[in-house]
Amino acid sequence: MHPNSDRERARILELEEAARALDPDKGERDRLMRAAHGFAQHLLSDISKKPAYSHDKSAVEEIRKLGADDGPHPIEQLIARFDESVVRPGLLPSHPGHLAYIPGGGLYASSLADYLAAVTNEYAGVRFVGPGSVEMEDLILDWMARVVGFPATADGNLASGGSIASLTAIVAAREAAGLRARDFDRAVVYATPHIHQCLHKAIRVAGMGETARRDIPVDEGFRMCPRSLSELVAADRAQGLRPWLVLGSAGTADTGAIDPLDRIAEICRREGLWFHVDAAYGGFFALLDEFRPRLAGLERADSLVLDPHKSMFLPYGTGAVLVRNRDALQDAHAYYAAYLQDTVESEGGGRSPAAVSPELTKHFRALRVWLPLLLHGEEPFRACLREKLELTKYFHGEVEKLGFELGPEPDLTVVTFRWVPESGSANAFNQALVEETHRDGRVFMSSTTVKGKFMLRMAALAFRTHLDTIDLALAVLREALERLQAHPERWRPTVAAARRTG
Repeated sequence: MHPNSDRERARILELEEAARALDPDKGERDRLMRAAHGFAQHLLSDISKKPAYSHDKSAVEEIRKLGADDGPHPIEQLIARFDESVVRPGLLPSHPGHLAYIPGGGLYASSLADYLAAVTNEYAGVRFVGPGSVEMEDLILDWMARVVGFPATADGNLASGGSIASLTAIVAAREAAGLRARDFDRAVVYATPHIHQCLHKAIRVAGMGETARRDIPVDEGFRMCPRSLSELVAADRAQGLRPWLVLGSAGTADTGAIDPLDRIAEICRREGLWFHVDAAYGGFFALLDEFRPRLAGLERADSLVLDPHKSMFLPYGTGAVLVRNRDALQDAHAYYAAYLQDTVESEGGGRSPAAVSPELTKHFRALRVWLPLLLHGEEPFRACLREKLELTKYFHGEVEKLGFELGPEPDLTVVTFRWVPESGSANAFNQALVEETHRDGRVFMSSTTVKGKFMLRMAALAFRTHLDTIDLALAVLREALERLQAHPERWRPTVAAARRTG
């Protein structure tokens, strides 16, 4: 053997020994797991005793004292830094008091699924190398399609969330309509002002920022007015424009409003428009037989988005897109590369997720849906959704008893409300009120502005949110209200200035 070969082999073996730290043995794995599991157990056992929101974010800066190139460090030290600098500051999304935005979930079974997916590092982008992971995703997508009433011709994809799922649908709609760059400034998109911002962002990212946007008027419940939609489409056609896309909502982020999907679908069918429904929030309420009439027309959409990390209570990073015509989805996203020729030739007729989405490298997301669904069955999910609807009705009635002015009757699990003071700016008072609840921190509610009115929002969707949480939220509101009424200088600058000069 050549002397240089001996030296090369010795160097390779030396590097191998140093690299083995990345592949701990069973004893070390057990030690690391005990540390991580112990933290998780402590967090979940005491989670309701912790604040839902912490104003103090000073510990965030401490992250940088442990640089990314500053290892190795003991696992206990790193978990402690994670706890102090990541988990404690700001919102604790897994908390029962997470009543803001559209709450996420974090089912424990899904965390186990993510652990298994990460340990095995299953690849879910191409069927040839990950046939089981792709088949599991297909199974989950078929189940979702049945839940919303989509036909067997539908196809879909599990994405990182509603934003990428929406982009996937918008590109499919663009290609199905045969739109090219020269057509974009004549194409027209129709939606209410309450459509989720990710859809307008998706249109821009898809290269269609020049499209005309029409804001469709809403009724008193902030739902789209179909007659106005029909009139605007006719007017645009008369002007030589090209009506293309209608965006409907099955649960807006602002108020939880559900558009009249069936009537909108009929207009889209008649006018030859692509009908996309943002059902990220409300779509899984179709699991409830008694609620399905409220979602009538969802099954007539050309595409829709669902977020299992919302109303299936899964961890963040789980969205889904369904498209009625599977060819439209694949025609928009399929590409070929020479180095992947084996995968194409070995598909055996089944398509891969990489052919129906922007992603090639793809996390094995299906497992985090499949495991809790089969472990628990559908019934606990239905019960949890029903509970949240009932909690919303309860809060709606109780907050009115406290004297708050209410927004529209809830379609789903969002209640908007505000306090109208005897004098002074109601917007200033309610902004101070939501900030007062944030300083309290026991629950976390958010706000929105509707028709110029600053409104507080309570969104009941976290799976750990129960009746005691809602009672606590009402107590927090009552106490914050009393503090502001006792100290008007906190929200009326003129009063504060007068006291300082008086």
